[in-house]
Amino acid sequence: MAIRIRHTGRYREIAMALIRHGFGYMVEEIELFQVLTLPRRWITHESLESKSLGERIRHVLEDLGPTFIKLGQLASTRADLLPDSLIQELVKLQAQVPSFSSETAKGILAQELGTTVEDAFSWFEDNPVAAASIGQVHLGKLTTGEAVAVKIQRPGVMKMVSRDLDIISDLAVVIEKRWEWARQYQLKRIVQELSKSIMAELDYAQEARNAERIALQFQNNRHIHIPQIYWQFTSSRVLTMEYVEGIMVRNKHELIEEGYDLKEIAERITNGMLHQIFIEGFFHGDPHPGNILVRKDGSIAFIDFGMVGRISTEMKEQLSSLIIALMRKNSEGMVRAILKLGLFPDDGEISALRADLSRLQEEYYDIPFADMSMGKALNDLFGVARQHQIIIPPDLTLLGKALLTIEGVIENIDPTLSIIDMAEPFGKKLVKERYSAEKLTKKLFVGLGSLFEGVLDLPGQARQLSSLISKGKLKVEISVPELSAMMRHLDQISNRLSISIVLLAFSIIMAGLIIGSAMNNEASILWQLPVIGIAFIIALLMVLWLLYGIFKSGRF
Repeated sequence: MAIRIRHTGRYREIAMALIRHGFGYMVEEIELFQVLTLPRRWITHESLESKSLGERIRHVLEDLGPTFIKLGQLASTRADLLPDSLIQELVKLQAQVPSFSSETAKGILAQELGTTVEDAFSWFEDNPVAAASIGQVHLGKLTTGEAVAVKIQRPGVMKMVSRDLDIISDLAVVIEKRWEWARQYQLKRIVQELSKSIMAELDYAQEARNAERIALQFQNNRHIHIPQIYWQFTSSRVLTMEYVEGIMVRNKHELIEEGYDLKEIAERITNGMLHQIFIEGFFHGDPHPGNILVRKDGSIAFIDFGMVGRISTEMKEQLSSLIIALMRKNSEGMVRAILKLGLFPDDGEISALRADLSRLQEEYYDIPFADMSMGKALNDLFGVARQHQIIIPPDLTLLGKALLTIEGVIENIDPTLSIIDMAEPFGKKLVKERYSAEKLTKKLFVGLGSLFEGVLDLPGQARQLSSLISKGKLKVEISVPELSAMMRHLDQISNRLSISIVLLAFSIIMAGLIIGSAMNNEASILWQLPVIGIAFIIALLMVLWLLYGIFKSGRF
């Protein structure tokens, strides 16, 4: 309640935006009208029939300004959590914000860089070339002659975003207590994830590091260009980078007029993105047409690295397995990959997941491989995962969004290009690396190390288990379908243990007889019989009989 009192004015704005767009019942349900002393007559239960739920949510976010718009834009990447109808509305979110004055911009520059604009720049354009909810961009030229684009953060935006995120977090807790769907989708956790992403975008120094990391990926590729960062004029609120001249890929007619080969451009953009995703595992998270330019020499420039995705080696492996399983109509393979990629709920039903994946693969049955959309296929798979409350890592859902975006860009430039065909060599390389001798050897040693650590931990775990049993705190849950499999596994373990004990005993007896004979320097003869030879034959027959019995039972 302390946060609500501290931000009463903002809570009133949120409540009025909800009421205005037909969500008065939410204001009443979470008791905002009591905290803000809103008259009950302001609360309406009317729904705006002319607009869909997604449209009304979008209008609420637009009315509430930059933080809520950015939150909605990030939420549009979560195809694993939100329905397609809502995502289609969230991707339309645009912040309509005026630019701030050049005097304010110069003041922020001087404060952040510890120098005057005149000392740092030989020329600085007063009017911004672009203005967004978080900041705006001015063109300029350094005293050393380089043309630059300077992104300056909007004054007070950090304080405003922090306040709004506090409120959103507080509301998420209340909503989770009120509605089952919010608990099911773990609304509080989602808000925490999205808030973390928003705060990361507010750090321009982090964006600069992202740009440099992607630049290293293409340092030997003349067809891909990443703007240079000028660190002496960069801070958490100011980002100074190389100004890139070029034509935005959305301007197809201009590219044609300038004589560019559209097919070549489409291939370079696609190869650039696929390399980031499948080879480097660190990729541009928002490759929309405004963030990709074609330079005069035909090279492709990516700009704006505020949103990036990370794919670990293990995630890349499971992702490739997932796509391959979909193409091969292998529902079991898809189940395995999805389970390894996400967190399956304790009360989830594998059989239901398998059935839904089988239905999904039927939808793709008659579609030629080259005509498939990798982004759509991935998002369809995540949609099935969402239905079963499987939590997919945010970076993977961002990947699905990035693939859909880049497919839209390519379709506009060259509709004949198949991204999935171009992805094939990257997939083959991943598979080759996955099963290379070096990789398998590394996995073997890691596995052996884990096994050795597990063996060393056994005494401690046994003591812990014994303590739980003695205190009557051991809880065992075994479902009937699992019981027979478990008993069979226990039989196998006990049989193998029996063989080991018999062989060990046999070895000890034989070793004792042999050593005794050697010490006495005599053959082991009892009642005129060669004891060692007879013992060996008897023990061998016993071992063979035991092995025969175990193998015959089929439980070795």
